[in-house]
Amino acid sequence: MLYQAGLRRRLFTHHRRMLQCDSSHEEPQERKNESREESILAFLGIAGTILNLLVIIFVYIYTSL
Repeated sequence: MLYQAGLRRRLFTHHRRMLQCDSSHEEPQERKNESREESILAFLGIAGTILNLLVIIFVYIYTSL
């Protein structure tokens, strides 16, 4: 009876290690996708800010004439 419990515990911990190894391979891919999305959003934010500044400058020039 004691042998079966020890075997069951070893199998469970081995199975848990295999699951942890499998999930760790997917995380870098998810991080890579999130990093790419964040860089695209940052670029769009900067481009939007520059376009807003250009519009403000053109409107100021137009209204001052």
